[in-house]
Amino acid sequence: MDLQLTGKTALVTGSSKGIGLAIARALANEGASVIVNGRSEASSKGAAEPIGPGARWIAADVSTAEGCAALIEQAGPVDILVNNAGIFEPKPFTEIPDEDWDRFQQVNVMSGVRLTRALLPGMLSRNWGRVVFISSESGMQIPEEMVHYGVTKAAQIALVNGISRLTKGTGVTVNAVLPGPTASEGVSDFVGQLASEAKVTPEAFEKEFFRTARGTSLLQRFASVEEIANTVAFICSPLASATNGAAVRVDGGVLLATT
Repeated sequence: MDLQLTGKTALVTGSSKGIGLAIARALANEGASVIVNGRSEASSKGAAEPIGPGARWIAADVSTAEGCAALIEQAGPVDILVNNAGIFEPKPFTEIPDEDWDRFQQVNVMSGVRLTRALLPGMLSRNWGRVVFISSESGMQIPEEMVHYGVTKAAQIALVNGISRLTKGTGVTVNAVLPGPTASEGVSDFVGQLASEAKVTPEAFEKEFFRTARGTSLLQRFASVEEIANTVAFICSPLASATNGAAVRVDGGVLLATT
């Protein structure tokens, strides 16, 4: 299927690895000119170069207003913005200090607010554009082990609900994509660490995780980053023009149908 992305410029934040990198690759494979973004020059350049001539890189820390401003200035006009930058950390609710709440808010929420606020007007003036927030099933089913993370993901869904209303009657769409448990580098490393501590194989730990912690999963395994990226690429395409203001689930069936 031709997703008709040739000639489009896409900015994917937090795309030096994991889901973000898979999204950047998928968009580039469909003909888009992709801007890879990471916090350091080494990580950004290292991720962009293997993608080929369809990708360039900009190093900027989007957790700060200054970093977002620098990224916006260097990126120029953007047709597709994928707000993927995000952090997670399991921690008991009663042990999450104010500093962690602030940090998660800045990375997971305010980076998308700042970039969308700056780039949406250009999309509206050109009467075409795509804004995608990479949220999570955790935004609808807040995990007790990461309440602060879940709250920021719920905030992203709320942002999409509100911002999409500004695009009424235009060729611009604003959507959220909700991955379920995904085998990104960070998650795989974390699972490997927990498996080692429990003295079991990662495969055994994964099986037990989906039996106990994510028992509602229909997939019963971690999704691959490519499985998430394929859906994002479609949402970014002209073919998805009737999908706007939506929370698109790629959660492997973790969320119950009544949620």
